[in-house]
Amino acid sequence: MLEQPVFGRRLRQLRTERGLTLAALAGDGMSTGYLSRLESGARQPTERAIAHLAAQLGISPAELTQSTATSLAQSLTLATGLSQDEVGQTLSQALKVSGGEDPLLRWQALWQVAEWRQWRQEYPEQRAHLDELVTLSEQIGLPELQSRALAALSRCLRSTGEVGGAVEAATRAHELARREALPARVQASTLLALVSALAEAGRLPDAARHADELLTVAGEVSGALWAQAVWTVANVRVRQGDLDTGAELMNQAIDGFDGRDDLIIWMRLRLSAARLALLAVPPRTESARQRVQEVQAALPFAAAPAIEQQLLAVRARIAVQAGDLDEARTVLDRLAGFDDLLSYQERIRLDVLRNRVLLLEGEKDSALAGLRALAEQAQQNGSMDLAAEIWRLVAESLAQ
Repeated sequence: MLEQPVFGRRLRQLRTERGLTLAALAGDGMSTGYLSRLESGARQPTERAIAHLAAQLGISPAELTQSTATSLAQSLTLATGLSQDEVGQTLSQALKVSGGEDPLLRWQALWQVAEWRQWRQEYPEQRAHLDELVTLSEQIGLPELQSRALAALSRCLRSTGEVGGAVEAATRAHELARREALPARVQASTLLALVSALAEAGRLPDAARHADELLTVAGEVSGALWAQAVWTVANVRVRQGDLDTGAELMNQAIDGFDGRDDLIIWMRLRLSAARLALLAVPPRTESARQRVQEVQAALPFAAAPAIEQQLLAVRARIAVQAGDLDEARTVLDRLAGFDDLLSYQERIRLDVLRNRVLLLEGEKDSALAGLRALAEQAQQNGSMDLAAEIWRLVAESLAQ
């Protein structure tokens, strides 16, 4: 027999899963007021109430009163030591059938499943998990859980091109972390999300101000979080036009981070450094190629399809920069059909590359029409920094 408030949570879940209102579930044998108090945990159910509700739900009384907390707790325990894919599948299934578990247990399972969805680049599914995490965090009332969930939601929204929502979620996360004086690792995580979202929204002065704050907080953390913080500040400095400082910070992040801590972050750092090298005047294509080769050598040791696509995208940029149209076409053809593994920003930049190839091949009208459409799309989604980058390319092409 489930005790309250666990029974109430399970009852409410079963009712909402079936799309029933309180009145529909109560029927003629129970008042809606009494049913509401059962769901809230204010009343302990009688055997007669359980029998009536089970009949209304079309299940046995035993099914209504059985605990599912153990199954979710067991799933979390059994997930220890499994691969990331096995963990995600195990916990995702457990969440589907759970109902009366401790909210903290559910939060822990949802967090791991959301990370799994991000690893698989399944952003819509990740968004659904993160929305529930934010709501659940508010119900639990722990500021650290709220800040972490909001920061993760901001990163997900950036990946889907919802930049306005990303800024809002990151702002809430950072304000909460600062107001509650949360640990440095939480403040660094919220600042990472906020700086990235502000830069993407084209709010560079705000992004730069918070980047200074992030660099200070980064001195209190280590490992992958430190590397990502320094890397993020490097990208802001580049957007400000300070390529030398950006390159210096990027090299600090690369030199100070051990790939054994997180091979995916290790590879992403090098791909970002390659992109930065291509922004130099003149472009440092050999430096970019060296970083690409480093990532290529490490790729067999990491099951990361998204990294492979990002690697191909950087190779295509190098080929376009070098004017090697045959290589650019070959790499872009390999990327066809894999756009769903990339974030919104990466997909747009890939389409920009395709249009740059058209420009180099002399199909100016078609290329400019494609670039204008991409710039307008980026503006509509609030990616003002990306839109400005594309409009600059359009202006340069018209001038040439």
